[in-house]
Amino acid sequence: MTFDYLIAIAVLTVFPLCVIYATFSDLLSMRISNLTCGVLVVAFFILAPLSGMSWQAIAIHSGVAVAALVMGMSFFSMGVMGGGDAKLIAAVSLWLGLGLTLPYILAASLLGAVVTLAIVGLRKAKPALPDAVCNWRVMAKVLDRKEGIPYGLALGPAALFVFTISPWVTSAAQASIAAAA
Repeated sequence: MTFDYLIAIAVLTVFPLCVIYATFSDLLSMRISNLTCGVLVVAFFILAPLSGMSWQAIAIHSGVAVAALVMGMSFFSMGVMGGGDAKLIAAVSLWLGLGLTLPYILAASLLGAVVTLAIVGLRKAKPALPDAVCNWRVMAKVLDRKEGIPYGLALGPAALFVFTISPWVTSAAQASIAAAA
């Protein structure tokens, strides 16, 4: 087993698991923890240089993440998005960098519109839904009009989708092929 293969395994484990955890955490509790976003950030700064990313590229990725955080926190201050959502967007943008952050935000926005319309539709249909559905803990929270929209349901899948076309996955695939040869 080569060092590159171990880095590939780490990349293909840490990013997806953190994003999946954030998605389900937001669905179940309407919260995305600082710890989850922090693990994504720390893992990036460990794995990026180990995977061969230049310091210049790391700096560009960092700048993109800061810009995404400023944008997200601006939306948070306007009450449009949650703070956890803003931090997750920034952490994901750190991994995706300049070339893939805009496609990520576009995918998350489109999926977010679908999620929002579905939840609003479910909330309007609540009186017609069976009690078993309405009393299920997860659905009760989703159907509560006082709750916000768990936007992590859009942010997570969009991040995973865009991640599949990232250099991280391409490099991991190459390392896996080299290790198998």
